[in-house]
Amino acid sequence: MRIAIDARELIGKPTGVGRYLRNILAAWNELPGAAAHQYVLCSPTPFRDHTLSNLPITVVTGRGHGTLWEQVVLPRLIADTNILFAPGYSGPLRGRVPMVVTIHDVSFAAHPEWFAWREGLRRRIVTRRSAQRAARIVTVSDFSKREIVRHLGVDGSKVEVIYSGATRLEGGRGKGERGPDSGALVLFVGSIFNRRHVPELIDGFTRLAQRHPQARLEIVGDNRTTPHLDIDRMVAGSPARDRIRARSYVSDPELADLYASASAFAFLSDYEGFAMTPLEALGAGVPAVLLDTEVAREIYGPAARYVERPDPADIAGALEAVLFDQAERTRLLGAAAPTLERYSWRDCAHRTLQVLLSCAQS
Repeated sequence: MRIAIDARELIGKPTGVGRYLRNILAAWNELPGAAAHQYVLCSPTPFRDHTLSNLPITVVTGRGHGTLWEQVVLPRLIADTNILFAPGYSGPLRGRVPMVVTIHDVSFAAHPEWFAWREGLRRRIVTRRSAQRAARIVTVSDFSKREIVRHLGVDGSKVEVIYSGATRLEGGRGKGERGPDSGALVLFVGSIFNRRHVPELIDGFTRLAQRHPQARLEIVGDNRTTPHLDIDRMVAGSPARDRIRARSYVSDPELADLYASASAFAFLSDYEGFAMTPLEALGAGVPAVLLDTEVAREIYGPAARYVERPDPADIAGALEAVLFDQAERTRLLGAAAPTLERYSWRDCAHRTLQVLLSCAQS
């Protein structure tokens, strides 16, 4: 079977969708039987991943970018394949090759006010039509399946829920080996959207820092807020600015070091399909503070401390409990192992491959 994959998100500095695809490919690389198929990675520019040595991979390229590349160039690149895997919400709206698309969430449809009008409209139109054309839709939580059915108008029987895995980053000091200079480090990792309430996190941390001078905050993520929020200016305006650092991106070894040094993880999002980075933190032995949402309860259950709303005082109180209340830390970390057992990239990759093969054969 020749499996085409939209591999755009592997180029440059992979985040969200790119990391999702990279983990699936890495699991296929170790999965018995996966090497029996050929994988055609489609991209605007050439690239090579030497870690996927077990898979018969061909990289095909065609110049372009964005929706134009997806709709005009990509169909030509996949012409001689059996199935297309589109891991990032959308794919070609026309063509003879059947398609499986992963739709991680439908925030652009559920909350159009969070997006610039042009970008939001593009996402709503292209994703809806991709969902209708797809032979199968993969999503990452039961919550997202319900939202896809509700907002995109597709039949629920067409949507397959396949949980993402828990990523264990290589490098770092390792679980339980917090460095002596770590202090009480609070970590946020993820693209910065308005719905993730980073300004409220900065405000809540500032209140915490007044009571705990050793506390520090690390923010890692590209600022994609609409309307734009000047996160750097907010950090500079905080009385605790000397203990807050914001960066748009770090390498995986640097990120592993941050997880190893952190004592708490904060991710205060109103809306997610899954949210991988709190799971990464939990795998590194770092308890998380999350906004109390339906999907957060589904994915993390008892293995997180929840706040009902993104109020800075509530955030400060939750962080304080997670950092300094040993009984609370023990409770959260005790719930980590059974929670993490639910999420395996091997299982995710195996089930995704089965969906692709089934759609290609039928």
